[in-house]
Amino acid sequence: MNDAEFADVLAAVRHFVRTEVIPREEEIEESDAIPSDIRQAAADMGLFGYCLPEEYGGLGATLSEDAQLAFEFGYTTPAFRSMFGTNNGIAGQVLVSSGTAEQKQRWLPRLAQGGVSSFALTEAEAGSDPSGLTTRAVRDGDGYVITGVKRFITNAPLADLFVVFARTGAEARGAKGISVFLVEASADGVSVGPKDRKMGQAGAWTAEVVFDHVAVAASGLVGGQEGAGFGEAMKSLVRGRVHIAAVCVGMAERLLAESVAHARSSRQGGRPIGEFQLVQAMLAEIQTGAYAGRAMVTEAARAYDSGADRRIGPSAAKLFCSEMVGRAADLAVQIHGGLGYMHGVPAERMYRDARLFRIYEGTSEIQKLIIGRALVRDDG
Repeated sequence: MNDAEFADVLAAVRHFVRTEVIPREEEIEESDAIPSDIRQAAADMGLFGYCLPEEYGGLGATLSEDAQLAFEFGYTTPAFRSMFGTNNGIAGQVLVSSGTAEQKQRWLPRLAQGGVSSFALTEAEAGSDPSGLTTRAVRDGDGYVITGVKRFITNAPLADLFVVFARTGAEARGAKGISVFLVEASADGVSVGPKDRKMGQAGAWTAEVVFDHVAVAASGLVGGQEGAGFGEAMKSLVRGRVHIAAVCVGMAERLLAESVAHARSSRQGGRPIGEFQLVQAMLAEIQTGAYAGRAMVTEAARAYDSGADRRIGPSAAKLFCSEMVGRAADLAVQIHGGLGYMHGVPAERMYRDARLFRIYEGTSEIQKLIIGRALVRDDG
């Protein structure tokens, strides 16, 4: 994409989110599903592959462009972004960076056209830190047999492809000996549990996935070499953190808009509550956090694209923005008063939706460890 083409895509996404998705947020909330027409429209716009290379049918967006789009995605229900987030991020980027030519040719065009991928890393004892991963891939002739259970896997009930992390080495714990496999959802032995019942983010489906002696050909090993794809897969999480930070900024900006509108229209004592200084102070806090978050994400994405920083910036942006949007949601509920505690009010829904951002793609605590360790090593 050149600059003019990207500007057109960004404008189209902004218009679609605000005129087509936002009016149907309550429908998505109540049905716990994205309507099929919205899904199809997103596919037609190229959103299922906007970060995938153009040669495979994607739009080839840089991380800076991804961040600009994610600001817009964040302005509505997280379920909208979740439909195609793993294709462009943590799952799709594993294929882009580490897949063989054959793997890319087979899967990337399918994802770009609207197929769904899932990133199957998390287990009961392996979340932000994969060292507790127990799923195994055992050599069997020319292929492998995968056995294990994954949990909280985004888009699992919809997935065509699972990007699966499994141990191929002798180590029982730690990151060594972990390989990455491409497993079709239709493969014998793959079963997906019922949708998880979550606090928020309705319409963004997660579920447990069981791999019960699933046979995978050697061609399903990412990179074609045991252990070769793991490091690159972890790098995809770094990129994903900038994306999630941008989504948080978009949500904070929506919370601000909802709060300002309420402060202007709601009256107490014959006056709009927006005239009260303490309400103005809460609005100012939301605005300042969103402003700072947008600046952080923009710089983190720029530094990532240039190669100047792919360690501290993404984690700092994700840490700050995920914590910031939680505070913004809390303030928005407070500004709305009792109304903010009622179902059907966007501030109430976003209050629940925002809480997850501090957990997935690496918890806030993990981000602090990443930042701290990087600083100590750099100083040493």
